[in-house]
Amino acid sequence: MKNRQRGFTLTELIVVSAIVAILLGIAIPSYKYISTSYRMSAEVNGLLGDLQFARSEALKEGNGVTACVSSDGASCTGGANWSPGWIVFSDPNANATVDGGERLLKVQSAFTGTIPDTFGANPNTVTAVTFNREGFATTAAGFVTTTVTLQESTNNAAYTRCLVITAVGLMSVQNHVGNPATC
Repeated sequence: MKNRQRGFTLTELIVVSAIVAILLGIAIPSYKYISTSYRMSAEVNGLLGDLQFARSEALKEGNGVTACVSSDGASCTGGANWSPGWIVFSDPNANATVDGGERLLKVQSAFTGTIPDTFGANPNTVTAVTFNREGFATTAAGFVTTTVTLQESTNNAAYTRCLVITAVGLMSVQNHVGNPATC
């Protein structure tokens, strides 16, 4: 009778370890790209959804509705960086300020991601977007096409997302085109 030993040889263990290391080397960067890309898309789509909600409420109510930067969730606090959060409120006088009697319709708090992002508007004076009863968008600068750009802290162009708002109230999300500062 032949005595047979069970187990793995050192060569087999080294080969399997090498294969696992190669697979992890490929999988981990891909996972980071996918998870960061999805997070960036979700954040910009959150603003897109709230702006579409503001436009639909303006059409439904027949008066102005404003979405503005708000760090306190109760008033427009200014600044062109939308990362601290924003509010949507009924704004019949279209002054982009929460006055007495104007209803708060939606509050978005600051992003909770572990990586700080830049979520800035271009022109950088856009702190609020007001939709009139016809659904047209206005900003402090008037009827201008506005781009709100979301950039990840590493400035990797692959993660950059842009929300373009036209004067007629149409909105679209775009990916980067080469330079991370542009879409």
